[in-house]
Amino acid sequence: MSNIITIDGPAGSGKSTVSRLLAKRLNAVYLDTGAMYRAVALAAKRRAIRLDNGGALKNLCSSLDLFFDSSVDPPRLFLDKEDVTLAIRSPEMDMAASDVSSVKEVREAMTGLQRKMAERSDVVAEGRDMGSVVFPLARHKFFITASAMARTERRYNERLARGESVSRDFVDSELRKRDHQDQGRVLAPLRPAEDAIIIDTTDLSIGQVFEKILSHVKSTTIG
Repeated sequence: MSNIITIDGPAGSGKSTVSRLLAKRLNAVYLDTGAMYRAVALAAKRRAIRLDNGGALKNLCSSLDLFFDSSVDPPRLFLDKEDVTLAIRSPEMDMAASDVSSVKEVREAMTGLQRKMAERSDVVAEGRDMGSVVFPLARHKFFITASAMARTERRYNERLARGESVSRDFVDSELRKRDHQDQGRVLAPLRPAEDAIIIDTTDLSIGQVFEKILSHVKSTTIG
């Protein structure tokens, strides 16, 4: 197995930014698994496939060509040779991704693909079940969290920066719904791996979180 670092956590915790920074610093592949589920949801929408139709979604997953271009920063995600990096970031895809990620057939297909992507490269894998399910033997596991208020504020500012017209209350409601969906699903629920290091980022900057993780990785990596 290659050197794998898993970073899990809820939306708005800061895990995406710190994962990208860490992958760049360590010259590792950044594996944005949430983006992969968003891409499946986008493909399902385009093909008018119901998000609870496991058989149809299984066939869809087997036909998709998903890959990351890590030669640019931030990395781009391609779906059947189309750059869908921006298309998958809509609020609609937020919830749709959570829906498809609870489907057994999709979960199995994406887990297999994620493990294959990590076979030959050092990887920083970001998601919600990377340390608990996908890479249980990963050398380094982290779970990034923050208060609901802090996460709402971060996601609200992120959406304003994208030019969206949205209220803070609406963002808060969406995040709570997403948390409930991710934590309550039977299959691979959002939770820290038993051996994960938990970092509360409520009062920390991205730089501080990055340094905490990097320091731990360096202090515990042999060779």
